[in-house]
Amino acid sequence: MVAQAEIRRSVTSVAAVVTAIDTARDAIWDSPPAEVMAIGRGEIPRGTGAKNNYLSTLIFAENELRTLTDEVLWFAWTTATRHPDADLATLRLYMDEMGQYKANMIDYVGLPESGEILKQYVGGIGIATSWEEFALLTESAMTYFNRLHGWVDLVFPWGIVDGFRRSSPLQKIADRSAV
Repeated sequence: MVAQAEIRRSVTSVAAVVTAIDTARDAIWDSPPAEVMAIGRGEIPRGTGAKNNYLSTLIFAENELRTLTDEVLWFAWTTATRHPDADLATLRLYMDEMGQYKANMIDYVGLPESGEILKQYVGGIGIATSWEEFALLTESAMTYFNRLHGWVDLVFPWGIVDGFRRSSPLQKIADRSAV
């Protein structure tokens, strides 16, 4: 038995996936997607959130997108473009598992449409046969999710963190040195 969240999306071609992701990116380039605006208002499709709040969900959404773009997709893209001697089959397996996991988490934190886009990427990875296809797919996904991450950062209520100021670590060092 396979959990619904683990079912992979079937895609027809790498080129079709790249086109779909690029089209989705272009659609959100100048204005945020509706799902980002919704989570900014506290409308979370799965009802995710600790103690009936949505700030925790926004924190997780920001974190999932940051790690996806700045770590997972960047790692895959740099490997594909800088290390042609690496094993493509192993990297495809890694990105299949990591991409599917991240897609499910992105859905869970209130971005189901974007989770589906990442699942399309996973489908494309499953049929990629060359480093060039892998790199094109990953670059396309990376640019979409970087843009999405930017929109999530803009709806995040960063002002709330003012209530959690810490003392200056440089001042502590200076104070210890003055003694």
